[in-house]
Amino acid sequence: MAATVIALLTNVAQAQQSSNPAAPSVSIPNFWNPRARGERVEAPQTGRAIRFMTDDEFPPLHFAGPDGAPTGFAVELARAVCERLTVMCTVQARRFDTLLDALADKQGDVVAAAVPLTPGLRARFLATRPYFRWPARFIARKDRSLPDPSATTLAGRSVGLVEGSAHEAYLKAFFPNATRKTFTDLSAAQSALKRGEVEYLFADGLSLALWLNGQEAENCCAYSGGNYLENRYFGEGIGFVTRTEDAALARALDDALQRVWDDGKYAELYLRFFPVSPF
Repeated sequence: MAATVIALLTNVAQAQQSSNPAAPSVSIPNFWNPRARGERVEAPQTGRAIRFMTDDEFPPLHFAGPDGAPTGFAVELARAVCERLTVMCTVQARRFDTLLDALADKQGDVVAAAVPLTPGLRARFLATRPYFRWPARFIARKDRSLPDPSATTLAGRSVGLVEGSAHEAYLKAFFPNATRKTFTDLSAAQSALKRGEVEYLFADGLSLALWLNGQEAENCCAYSGGNYLENRYFGEGIGFVTRTEDAALARALDDALQRVWDDGKYAELYLRFFPVSPF
């Protein structure tokens, strides 16, 4: 696990050094409704800093920076939100599987990490609107000149999938005539695509983005077609999570996220941490 995290951090750091903020190839998602804007919502005054909690082993969303301090897209977005709210905030790293219990125990005020928004989570906590989602994507070898995926073009073509994944279920439902080839894990499926043993690979767009931008892929492959965001298969995404009694804070965070989008800071952070966009 540690070696994988270090490798991902290396990929992200290399990508950040080479990224061009003006590059038109980076697609920035917009999760905000322009008609939903209202009056500015202020953060509740508690007399102390808002305590954000995160994990430091999931780049590029949250990881330990060169100085050991938490950073990543979710973490820097939290800091940008605090600036818009003109409040003091702290960010503390904890083990991922302890974050929600720590929030319930009032050891922090907000979770800023890749905790999926699910009915189970909403039964215990409040959450903002999603600021990131998990798109599913197809990728293919660059030298094959394959058509963009559709129910028609994938008929009879081989598609690599992780066995038992939501992506396998989605392909069965919406691309029934594709030839499915399953693998035990994503790494095996990626290697098969690189060797040309399958024509396409369908999987989580963020994981694919990290692989496409890394040395292991050797520039073999690229996205094919668009993204797929069906909630029933791929979830609602992630947002900032608070306790149910902190509804005023949740509303303030939602409003600040809208303003971070409006003033361009969201795009700036997205380009910094996603030089290859999963969208």
